[in-house]
Amino acid sequence: MKRKNWMIALFCALFMSVWANDGVYLVNGNHLVPLNETDISIEKEVLTISIGDDGFATVDVRYVFFNKANDKMVMMGFEADAPYNDMATITKDFHHPYINNFTVVMNGQTLPFDNALVAVDQGDTDFKPLDLNRWKETKDEDFAQSDRLYDAEQDSIITFAYAYYFKANFKKGRNEVHHTYRYRMSYGVGRTFEVPYWLRPAMRWANHQIDDFTFRIKAENTSKHFCFADSLFAAAPFTIAEGQGKIRTTQHYDTKMVEVSLRNGTLEWHATRFKPVDNLTIYSADFLYAFSEQEKIGSFYDRNEHYVPFWKMGLDFKMNKKARRIMRNLPYASRGYVFTKKSMRDYFNQFWWYMPDPSWKPSTIDFTPQEKKWINGNI
Repeated sequence: MKRKNWMIALFCALFMSVWANDGVYLVNGNHLVPLNETDISIEKEVLTISIGDDGFATVDVRYVFFNKANDKMVMMGFEADAPYNDMATITKDFHHPYINNFTVVMNGQTLPFDNALVAVDQGDTDFKPLDLNRWKETKDEDFAQSDRLYDAEQDSIITFAYAYYFKANFKKGRNEVHHTYRYRMSYGVGRTFEVPYWLRPAMRWANHQIDDFTFRIKAENTSKHFCFADSLFAAAPFTIAEGQGKIRTTQHYDTKMVEVSLRNGTLEWHATRFKPVDNLTIYSADFLYAFSEQEKIGSFYDRNEHYVPFWKMGLDFKMNKKARRIMRNLPYASRGYVFTKKSMRDYFNQFWWYMPDPSWKPSTIDFTPQEKKWINGNI
């Protein structure tokens, strides 16, 4: 076996011994849903997901709901899977441990909410709060997953989620709802970050679609290189609405993917009569390149998590002057620096994500603490 392949196999074996399913799933974003039958429809939705360098994604959703009947009170909900492979304990107030700043504002009024744990059965959620006198956390190694509860009397386990409940007073006609929160991104072998977002619950509203849907992904004051499956978005093209960016489609095994390189910008997609048949996961683009024979230092780069191919992380890499020089220059390439040295210019020009920007003046003012270590040779 080649040394390169041997290193990959060793790294994966070590990692997989800790995380059985090769990843740490922390939480998902989700659509607001009605908890009782309703004839209210979604007239418009603008969903914005901002990916930061702090390990969090920020969600901002603006809905316009249409109530064709008289004023009514509707119980609404939001569900988020419990962490998996993280061993987080249940919070005392039943707020999700990796969701922050959860707010719902309806027609200008902030809605109070309650929380509970609820059962999830094959992807379907029963919003009835679980009886925690019966269902308990367990330390048994056979069941010691942070998304499960155990009933000792029946000797059975269930998967649970965190639920948020709030009463929404829908007036006749149009109603505006502004929903925001931040959640910790997941990660795993071959992917620096992973942003799951559930779109399918939108089908629970009366019109079983979103009449007018705008989807945006933002990279504010940073650069992000990411991808996601194309199947949901075949009806219309993506555009760069703000900042600098590139978009292309690529193949990852049997799946057609949208690949995006975005710097201080916004990716946008718009469609009418949108019927989400699946949920969305945004992956860091190392998902496309990990373990490839053509993988090189810089095939993928993220300011929060410097990506170096696993097989280059040993002693040989640390002693390689060219590799160290490449790593010192990656933070500059991420910001669009136009290299004067031919060797560096040729090296970074081979990467699709690289977007030269002659107007950028070299400065380390916005470098992350980790980037500053790398440019100082602390590899």
